[in-house]
Amino acid sequence: MKRTAIDLADGRELIYFDERDDAVRDQPDRRDLPPPPPASQLRYDPLTDEWVAVAVHRQTRTFLPPANECPLDPSVGDWLTEIPAPDYDVVVFENRFPSLSGRVAEEPGEITPFTPVRPGLGRCEVVCFTSDHNASFASLPPRRVRTVLDALADRTEVLGALPGVEQIFCFENRGVEIGVTLHHPHGQIYAYPFVTPRTRALLAAARRHAERTGGGNLYADVLAAERATGDRVVAENEHWTAFVPAAARWPFEVHVAPHRVVPDIPALSDSERDAFGPLYLDLLRRFDGLFDMPMPYISAWHQAPVRIDRELGHLHLQLFSIRRAQDKLKYLAGSESGMGVFINDIAPERAADLLRAA
Repeated sequence: MKRTAIDLADGRELIYFDERDDAVRDQPDRRDLPPPPPASQLRYDPLTDEWVAVAVHRQTRTFLPPANECPLDPSVGDWLTEIPAPDYDVVVFENRFPSLSGRVAEEPGEITPFTPVRPGLGRCEVVCFTSDHNASFASLPPRRVRTVLDALADRTEVLGALPGVEQIFCFENRGVEIGVTLHHPHGQIYAYPFVTPRTRALLAAARRHAERTGGGNLYADVLAAERATGDRVVAENEHWTAFVPAAARWPFEVHVAPHRVVPDIPALSDSERDAFGPLYLDLLRRFDGLFDMPMPYISAWHQAPVRIDRELGHLHLQLFSIRRAQDKLKYLAGSESGMGVFINDIAPERAADLLRAA
């Protein structure tokens, strides 16, 4: 893989990840762009012990443009996009409308004595999986999945070394039902200046398990139990297992986990990275085959924090959809949104059966 970094017209960084060593990426960004927005504001919620980002500039971000105006397509002729080259394999660049960034203009003032405020320091990046606007991740060849995985490993290492960054989150949103604002197949990377609430909960449970068992890794033990029963295993190979969690929250939810305990994507071996693509592509095609239509989903990589509790983590991918039937979506209504208690309409064992048969 060849890595080439350039600066866009407004100073944001863009990186080409090419599968050919002879790829030339010397095309300049010919657009006239305003300066990127300053960092958002982080406000602390003392009632939940969580940080909330206030990013008002995102209200004006690009929203579902027509296909011939997609900003993630290659630049061709007079149509100038975020990617200056006329073609590409995988591209990563700083989001033009970031929730977090390193561009801190000034320290925000105090809201109340109970609500500390600080700049939204961090970084948000866009990952374009292919130059083909009409493709999907499921249509990519295994070699391209490996390139994407290598790009995510690169960004996890680089962003994790930035001052103040505590956690790296790589993910893909697919489908207007999920809330995507651009149809071009792409993902995102968030470099948070704190450990997220979800990860804190996972780490707290892992810590309690380690104390009870004398050092056992909770996720590894859960994975071993799922593989032993096999009831909810959807697919597996030498290095990875895809299974529906016994307490799945979403109608269709699958975890894809390496058999070896590793904290993050950079820690995966070459053989593990090669083995991931075929299994994951098969899983995505099963998702699309459930109702013979493109499945809306969120694909979320759970990585250990950058600086703390790395021994408690176990890298895994969480793939889930809000679609519970061909004509029905799962909405986060009162219990889920108000109290955080999920109510699943489909038994995890039934979901595993349907996915195996898809």
